[in-house]
Amino acid sequence: MKAVAVKPGTPNSVHLREIPEPSLNEIPNGRGVKVKVLKVGVDATDREINEALYGNAPEGDDFLVIGHECFGIVEEVGDQVTHVVPGDYVTCTVRRPGGSIYDDIGRSDITSEEVYFERGINLRHGFMIAYFVDGAELVVQMPPRLKHLHVLAEPMSCAAKAVQQAYDAQRRLQVWEPKLAFVMGAGQIGLLATLILKLRGLEVFTMARSPGPHLKQEIVESMGAKYISTSETTPEELTKQLGQRPDLIVECTGSSRMAFKSMELVGHNGVVVWTSITGADNTVEIPADAINLHWVLGNKLLVGSVNANFRPFEMGIQDLALGELTYPDVLEKILTNPVDGLDNYEEMMRLLVEDKNALKVFINVAEE
Repeated sequence: MKAVAVKPGTPNSVHLREIPEPSLNEIPNGRGVKVKVLKVGVDATDREINEALYGNAPEGDDFLVIGHECFGIVEEVGDQVTHVVPGDYVTCTVRRPGGSIYDDIGRSDITSEEVYFERGINLRHGFMIAYFVDGAELVVQMPPRLKHLHVLAEPMSCAAKAVQQAYDAQRRLQVWEPKLAFVMGAGQIGLLATLILKLRGLEVFTMARSPGPHLKQEIVESMGAKYISTSETTPEELTKQLGQRPDLIVECTGSSRMAFKSMELVGHNGVVVWTSITGADNTVEIPADAINLHWVLGNKLLVGSVNANFRPFEMGIQDLALGELTYPDVLEKILTNPVDGLDNYEEMMRLLVEDKNALKVFINVAEE
């Protein structure tokens, strides 16, 4: 069957290749699920893997099948699988278990091991293929009425986990009732984090460089949040205008400079959640003494949040459903750039690299 892959360590090596179709019996104890892939989303991670900034092939292979945002339909299940049946729409988690205690309890997303396994990213093949097989505990059902949002399930799980990590961590304060949130970045995760925070009742300011009007601003404002162009109003200027600092910042710009800038902005007893992955070797100069002083005296907290286990996938799907009811027809606008067929992988990569207006690129792999 066809697959889109790269040769890790070789820049711009994305290519189409043939690999064997997987079999249900690859998963032991009757716990396998075979999925026909319908759509696969791509993002900056896939672009950076193709640029050889990170990513490793599975042991024994010299290639890595990319794609970590999948949507498909169940074709076949093992005799011990009960939560999905053939014909169900599903997505799938990205992290795969290692050998730590966290991996053993289903929390491979917070593994304590240095080596981690992620489908389509590191040491495990991804979903940009015709079929995949995986363990039942890693496959997440999607309601048929959300199938039009398909590949948003994976980035939504990242946003859901990031917000939930902030709330979980802030239990340290015993009482924490955030009112004001900044979302740094208006890509897919930034927009989905905006949705989650609005659904939780916060006042939300979502920031990105480009002045409006444009689609990102339209989506942000359709969810009742406020869009701020940082080229017109800096985050520092915004905090002065508001007369207060945010209780929560979700940083998802992909810029280490903005990640550290977020540490300068957050208020007392506040929390910053980093979701950005920066694979380059940039350096930034920061006011280290001031950050140290204000973070200690202000009881502030920084949390790193990597991709999710099945629980945030389920939370994210619930918020997608609530978001559809609360802000009808808004979320689908994120899905801007479909590409038909795995054969058109070059167009997929061109959109990722060249089209700055491509908010969400995805491949239509197959019809139902």
